[in-house]
Order: sequence, then structure tokens, then C-alpha cells
Amino acid sequence: MADRYLSFTGTAPGRFLTRRLGLPQPAALVRWSPERPALAGGLRHLTAGTSGLDLPPVLARTGIGPAGSDRAAAVVLDATGVRDVEGLAEVHAALHPVVRSIAASGRVVVLGAPLDPADHHQAAAQQALEGFTRSLGKEIGRGRTVNLVRLTDASAAESTLRFLLSPKSAYVSGQVIEVGPPQETTTPVDWARPLTGRTALVTGAARGIGEAVAETLAREGARVVVLDVPQAGQDARRVADRLGGTALLLDITAADAGARIAEALPDGLDLLIHNAGITRDRRLVNMPAERWISVLEVNLASVLRTTDALLKAGTLKRGGSIVATASIAGLAGNAGQTNYGASKAGVVGLVRSLAPRALAEHGVTVNAVAPGFIETKMTAAIPLFIREAGRRMNSLAQGGLPVDVAETTAWLAHPASGAVNGQIVRVCGQSLLGA
Repeated sequence: MADRYLSFTGTAPGRFLTRRLGLPQPAALVRWSPERPALAGGLRHLTAGTSGLDLPPVLARTGIGPAGSDRAAAVVLDATGVRDVEGLAEVHAALHPVVRSIAASGRVVVLGAPLDPADHHQAAAQQALEGFTRSLGKEIGRGRTVNLVRLTDASAAESTLRFLLSPKSAYVSGQVIEVGPPQETTTPVDWARPLTGRTALVTGAARGIGEAVAETLAREGARVVVLDVPQAGQDARRVADRLGGTALLLDITAADAGARIAEALPDGLDLLIHNAGITRDRRLVNMPAERWISVLEVNLASVLRTTDALLKAGTLKRGGSIVATASIAGLAGNAGQTNYGASKAGVVGLVRSLAPRALAEHGVTVNAVAPGFIETKMTAAIPLFIREAGRRMNSLAQGGLPVDVAETTAWLAHPASGAVNGQIVRVCGQSLLGA
């Protein structure tokens, strides 16, 4: 469903009226397209504290040239060397003069260091960057985003910086992403098609967000296996045929689903994308057991079973990725969704526990995306006033699109993202409520 309010605020009368009434003024977001693969404008590299990062070569490869005297499309502030409260003054001194000059739909990326458990002054200063980043994201406006990346090695963060400094991250803001030490990652021959030669399985891919994920992975070069229930066979085959992939029809909740997937993919699997999910909303006092069980079975139990089965069978190749779909409902809760919130919080627990072991034992990363209000057929059916509240209650004052979830998934699945592991990345425009 079209966001008519967003369209209205883009007109001169809309801007005047919403400004006078103090209403949200969302800006049309700049998203990736073949015609616009990069942000228009230059990049400004700033430093607070004394940094040991070899950052300029990595920034030079992002495709954004240095900013001149005009508005910058992006600002990267290297604050990894900030170790005390005095150093935080340098953060203010660096960004205060340039915030107004950042272009609409621009990017601010703050680079921080991991918290040092042996130095509480450094830990306090670095944790302060999180509150600073989230607060700036809520006030900066005009479709601009602000994110914090904690890292120790610039080269390990190249895929992350490329993503955050591109139109692909249009609906990702207020996030804290930790990039670990360099792993055995594969630098793609072609950064425009980094998944070439890789096989991706996307569950629940016949429609909605799953279909967008399948499309984006195929665009990035992957051979996509579109998995959905037999009842969605016609749509699954349509998507698979359009993308040059294959359809796999089975019930993901079946006890033998993992074995059947392994049998269908004798050459192995590089990317496992857990997208299938359902809702059966009702307040707990009115929720029968079957509504609770069905949601937990599809959204969580099937993810656990199939992941265990495919790892045990060796179907997931070393250097591969698992990306599961959580939700901000699992992080912040949502009335009428105790079953859904429980299932999605369970996905978060799965990722945080499995990620270090899966990387150490199988060479596979495990991450999750947590969508907020995404414009789908499901959200279009929400009553008008609740739907409008869902759209506006984030820093970007609008709903996201399925492609926003898909782009984030593709970044986590990138062969050069091996140092990104155990992360829960919200794709919610920085929701103003909850975690």
C-alpha cells in the first residue's frame, strides 16, 4: 500500500502544513538501483583521538570520493582512539561543524573500539559513543542515517563500510555493529556480484520479504533455491523461474525437513536464509494453545532443527553464512504477540549462542536481521491509525520496504563479511520505542 502521507509531505503544501502543525516530515529515501549504485556526493573522513586504523585505503575502495566544499554524502568519524571523557570532546568538535552540511539521505558512520575490560575509562568513553550515535540518529533528519561500527581492523570491515556508506542501507540506522578480527574470508572478484558461484536457500521465499531476499541474492550472483510450502508451489516456481533458480516445496516444520534439504542439495549450500514465519496474533488471555504452538513451531523450532541438521550433515560449506529473521517484536515486545515475540527472541538467543561455535567448528557465520515496520500485504491489513503509528514511530518517520531487509541480508551473506558474526541488525529505521 502506498504511503500517501509520505507523498503529501513531499509537496510544497505538505511541507508547509506539516511544519506548521509539528507533524513528522519524512524524506523520500534513496535506495540502490542500477542507475544509482552509490550515494551522490563525497565522503568526509574525520578523526577523534589517536587512531591506529589504516582506514584511507578501505574508504577509497567504497566508491565515494573525498568531499569538497559542498555537502558531503557521508561522514566517517574514526573514534577508535577515544579513551576518556576528554576524548569525547573531540567527537563533538569533529562532528558539530559538519552535521548541517551532510546531504539528504546521507550517512554518518562512527567507528569505535571494543570495550576494554581492563580500562574502565576507555570502556566508559567507548560506550558513550553508543548513546551519542543513537541520539544523533534520532535528531539528524532528512533521511540521513547514523550507525556505530566497533572494530579493530579496517580491512575486516570493508564489506560493512561499503554497505553502510551505500544506498543499500537506507533503512538501517541507530545500529551498533561489531566487526571481529579478520577471518578466512574471500574477497570477491566482482564486488557488484559477490555471490557468484554460491548457492543460497531462502525459506518462505514465494512472496513478500522472502521473495525480495531471493531477488537480491540472485542479483548479487547467487543461485537461489526458493523454498516454500507445497500450497505456495505456483508462486515459488514463478519466483524461481524468474531468477533462474529452483523451487523446493516442503513443509519446513516437518521432522525430516533438514534431511530433505540436504538430499536436494548434494553439492552443498553456501547461504542458509531463515525467512519463513507466521503470525497468529491474540492477547495471551485469549490465546489457545494451538496458536502459541504453531507460531513457535514455524518461527523457531524449525529454524533450530534445520540448522542443526544441515550443520551436522556438512551441507553448509565452510565460508558460508546463516542469516535468520528475528523482529523488533522479539527485542521490544508487542501487545497481542506474546507467541511471535517469544519466537523471534528465541532466534536472537540462537544466533548469540551458535555464532561462535559455528564459526569455530564449521567456518560458518550466524547473524540475524530484525525488521521493524515493513510495507507488506500483512502490514497493509493493519487498521489505519495503528498502521500510521507503526510507520511514523521511527527516526525516518516511514515504513521500510522488503528490499531493505533483503539488502541487509545480502551484506551479512557477503563472502567478505566473515568478521561479522553473532550480530542482530535491526532494519527498522531506528524504531523510537523499545530496544
